[in-house]
Amino acid sequence: MYRVGMNDDHTFRMILIVGILVILPIGIYHRIRSQATGESLDRSQEGLFILATLRPVGLVLWLGLFAYMIDPAWMAWSSVPLPDWLRWIGVGVCALAAALFLWTFHVLGLNLTDTVVTRKVHTLVRRGPYRFVRHPFYDAGFLMVLASALVAANWFLLAGAVLFFVLCVIRTRTEEANLVARFGDAYRSYMQQTGRFWPRMKMRPSG
Repeated sequence: MYRVGMNDDHTFRMILIVGILVILPIGIYHRIRSQATGESLDRSQEGLFILATLRPVGLVLWLGLFAYMIDPAWMAWSSVPLPDWLRWIGVGVCALAAALFLWTFHVLGLNLTDTVVTRKVHTLVRRGPYRFVRHPFYDAGFLMVLASALVAANWFLLAGAVLFFVLCVIRTRTEEANLVARFGDAYRSYMQQTGRFWPRMKMRPSG
């Protein structure tokens, strides 16, 4: 049976801390930059269910992750015995998620919002990761939480990652309805060309 040792936890804890210290300031910068228009957004369009669940779940996940980074013993109640090789895979996925976050932030620019409503100056982005999937930001978020759960060897964070992704799937229905209303046939065509969360596989013609 595998045991989570103090030395292992120290190493993986430091990796998560470094990762957060790199990603979080960049994310905050882009969030603040996207507020330059001063436009207020109607978050009530997300619906009561998403308003009451998505952000609270995200907050609880952040608290759990911060608790682990401060002292892994605080999250020992939900730790699981994972082999080191699986936790190192989590480190690799964390790096992949961080790269996807940075790419998405860069491509979105002032289009970035934290809700399903588009800004008045919103443009239909089809470059960067949006060439392949319509919601790379959600992909990056899910991969980051999933990878963090592996690195921390923690089932609570893993369960939170799954719940977060399910809520994002529900949320995208409203978000895409708003985008269709905003961009019409251009967005419908974009939906036919790309997958929602993973690239659409193109079928080769037979014969």
